[in-house]
Amino acid sequence: MRVTVSRKAHFNAAHRLYRKDWSEEKNDAVFGKCNNPNFHGHNYELIVSVTGAIDSETGYVIDMKDLKDIIKSEVEDAFDHKNLNVEVPEFKNLNPTAENIVVVIYNKMKAKLPDDLDLEVTLYETPRNFVSYSGN
Repeated sequence: MRVTVSRKAHFNAAHRLYRKDWSEEKNDAVFGKCNNPNFHGHNYELIVSVTGAIDSETGYVIDMKDLKDIIKSEVEDAFDHKNLNVEVPEFKNLNPTAENIVVVIYNKMKAKLPDDLDLEVTLYETPRNFVSYSGN
């Protein structure tokens, strides 16, 4: 029997969507106001879901405190109140779109979880715009 447990979290961050190898005109045409050279911010909401077998001794799929600690170290401490383009190494050469952010978060968290647990990360950039990634 496999069960999914989930935890919500959030972080606030600024970013600019643009490609260094494109002209300003092309960046404006593709990314619009998200290409603001002075950046813009979001109050990101996150749902981290872990699926696995229930441990017969503890009754847990994963200790929620352990999951909370992984989210804090890998997401909140790394991204909260940061300029993603400037202060987060993963986005030095990667456009910080919601799609790329969710994959980066997934990869950072997956590396900290036991191999027998499956992971899905859902990232809300706005209350109506969100992306999900589960390693596929």
